[in-house]
This record gives sequence, C-alpha cells and structure tokens, in this order.
Amino acid sequence: MTASKSLSSRVLPITMPGLARRSTTSASAAADHAKWFIDCSQALGATLIGGPIHSVHGHFSGAGPTIAERKRGIAFHRRAGEYAGKKGIRLALEALNRFECYFLTTVEGLVDYLDEVDHPAVSGMYDTFHANIEEADPIKAIKTIRRHMSHVHISENDRGIPGAGHIDWARTYRALRASKYDGWLTIEAFGRSLPALAAATRVWRDFFPSPESVYRQGIRNIRKGWAGAG
Repeated sequence: MTASKSLSSRVLPITMPGLARRSTTSASAAADHAKWFIDCSQALGATLIGGPIHSVHGHFSGAGPTIAERKRGIAFHRRAGEYAGKKGIRLALEALNRFECYFLTTVEGLVDYLDEVDHPAVSGMYDTFHANIEEADPIKAIKTIRRHMSHVHISENDRGIPGAGHIDWARTYRALRASKYDGWLTIEAFGRSLPALAAATRVWRDFFPSPESVYRQGIRNIRKGWAGAG
C-alpha cells in the first residue's frame, strides 16, 4: 500500500467534455481532449489517470443515461484505452454521486460498464465519499469493484479531514486489505482556495482549519487504519 498526502505525480485527476452527447463535434472534442491529457500525463511520467473520465461535471440531461449514450461511451473508452495503453498509462473511471453526474453513479453500474468496455487499460476506482452517498453498503462495494480497482480516494463524508467525520474507516481499511489492494490511497479533500473548483463541488464553508491539517491528520488516519486492519 502506498499513501499520498496530495496528488502523486503518477496519478492525475481528469473530467471530460461532452462524451455522452450526440453531436459529432462533442465526440471529436472528447477524443481530442483524451489524447491531449494522455500525452501530457506521459510527459509528466504518470502511469494512471483517474476521475470521472466520462462526464461533464455537473451536467444533467434530466434523465438517466440512454442506451445510445452508453454505446458512445463504451466506444470512446475502448479507443481511449487503446491510445493510453500504448503510452503505458491506465485509465481509472470514477463513479460520482447522482448530484454531480448522471452517467456512472454507483459502483455496480461502473463495474457493469467496465465489463462491457473490456479493455486492459481501462479500469475503475473507489471513492469513499461517493460510496457513502450512493451505496447501500459502501464496504461491500469494495468487493464488487475489486477486479477493476486500480486507485482509491480517501475522502471524508463532508470532504474534510479523513477521520473527522462518520466514514467507517476501520471497516474500509479492513475491506481494502482483505481485497489485497496494494495501490495508492490518495486523500481527496476540498477547500475554497480555488473558487471555480469550490463552486463546482459546492464547497461554501471551510471543512478544515488549514491544508496542512488535512494531510497531517489524514496520513495518520491512513497509517493507523491500514496497520490496524492487518
């Protein structure tokens, strides 16, 4: 297990332009954007790109994903996976909660989607914040996604300091260790220093006294939890 107090140079977070939209222009923009961030990631020495690489954050159609949108998404991810694989990079798709996107919102839905994409360079990630919202059993969801899981976000229920909220960290770490996961455990917390990001993630108040408190207390949470789960 490796733990990062912030973003590792080996893992980059990405969102997408209009991947699920119908127009040829949107599909072309998505493909060009994917090639660009894959090329940039290779130049930085990254080996994994993670995040909602399937949706425009905060964009909704007023309904769930259609069959046509799903087909377009699968075709895109197969092409993107092929390009990424040739660059030595793996994509890790993240399911976001229903208040942030509508395309992939649950672990089970993500796993079904990845099964259909069926590409070795396209995997999934587990995020404790989103699982806390969408999963009836967030711990069981770890087992569900395990065969596709290549990255994990350690994020408290309020996006604050890991260990200061109500996520069941003891059971989370036990489930991760039991799954034989041995990748990054990356703290994801949001503040207000970047106004555009704060607005997109609906962060209207401070969840921690300082950025340092997040990674200092957060890394203690990870190390103590991981050791105790053994």
